[in-house]
Amino acid sequence: MMGSSTASFYNFLSVPSQSHLYTFKNGGTSFSSSSTATSTSMPLLQRHRLSLLRLEPNAPLSLISDRKPTSTTAHKAKVHASLANSPSSSSSSSSSSSSCNTKRIVLSSLLTIALAVGNKVFYKLALVPMKNHPFFLAQFTTFGYVVIYFSILYLRYRSGIVTDEMIALPKSPFVAIGALDALGVVSGMAAVAMLPGPAVPLLNQTMLVWQLAFSSLILRKTYTFNQIVGCILVAAGVALAVASGSDSGQMLSGVAFVWPVLMIASTAFQAGAFIIKEFVFVDAASHLKEKSLDILVVNSFGSGFQALFVLILLPFLSNMRGIPFAQLPTYVKDGAGCFLNIGAVTSGCNGAPLLPLLYVATNLLFNISLMNVVKISSAVVSSLVVMLSVPISIYVLSLPLPYLEEAATLSPFFVFGSAILVLGLILYSIPQPAKHGSEIH
Repeated sequence: MMGSSTASFYNFLSVPSQSHLYTFKNGGTSFSSSSTATSTSMPLLQRHRLSLLRLEPNAPLSLISDRKPTSTTAHKAKVHASLANSPSSSSSSSSSSSSCNTKRIVLSSLLTIALAVGNKVFYKLALVPMKNHPFFLAQFTTFGYVVIYFSILYLRYRSGIVTDEMIALPKSPFVAIGALDALGVVSGMAAVAMLPGPAVPLLNQTMLVWQLAFSSLILRKTYTFNQIVGCILVAAGVALAVASGSDSGQMLSGVAFVWPVLMIASTAFQAGAFIIKEFVFVDAASHLKEKSLDILVVNSFGSGFQALFVLILLPFLSNMRGIPFAQLPTYVKDGAGCFLNIGAVTSGCNGAPLLPLLYVATNLLFNISLMNVVKISSAVVSSLVVMLSVPISIYVLSLPLPYLEEAATLSPFFVFGSAILVLGLILYSIPQPAKHGSEIH
């Protein structure tokens, strides 16, 4: 066996010998030398020996050979191909790609955090002129975004960015996304009306738990111990930061058990919608061979079906907000007048339309950026990004801002909760050592 391998290696490093003619020119004198082939192959490490010729000092010397290209080039190509496809080269390429993807996720997450903070701050500012019409503002974003998303989608389709294959993707996941988002809105709105203010953001932290569970069940993802502990710390940090200054022990006293449960159920609906969005991006890779699914396709069809389900549930939603369905057209008309700061009823609408438009624009960019994080990473990472924006938003809103009341003072619990949140994010993001296989192909 060893002799056979040695012979193969020897033949690989050998080329057939041929007859070659070398002509040496020294000024006007020519010398010829020939090399005759033998019946055996000649190793590459062996070279033709040239006869020593007595030449005049400093005479120009040139070599003319009739040697034809041999299979040496082919062997060199094989060697280079083997090196290019070697495990070390593949590992280096994979490491470079992973590093590039990590940088992309970090930059996209930072942009999303900034937009999330701006979204919360501008929503608070937009409610200054729209304090009597929050339901109109919510429905304007629901139905208005359908028009905006599909308009942008049409332009991207005409430019060739969005392809026919993307438009032809199965619509059942988008129906599920729209239904879950609509159920999240309805159940959340019903629960918020019956819960004390500080309890709402605390109960919202259960969304992360739902996302971990759903991603494991639906996407078959597995999470390490430090990732699970990191997520728990993030949720605990946000809860502590938000609850600072409130009597957490008595927060839910006197509240029926069904309302906190309904609020937790609303976060489950929203978490399910995010996981299905992530599934759509993963599943689209098998349908789209060369291109990745455009974000506007998911946002447009998801928002479209959500608006359809919200429209069906609109009578229930309006009654829940204390607006009889028969008076809804008048309410919408007054809300639109206050939003644009035109018409007869504009009392108390100072800051419109600038503040509401700033919120709409920021919220639109935030939704697109958040969907990009879901696309390039996961729904769980997008949830962590949003959670990180919560204490930052609270801090910004505690500063003296135009149109808002006097600045608030933050308690030490807020700082402590924020520190726990950051610790959880660091723990979640700690890279795991790669497991290298010992099998050699």
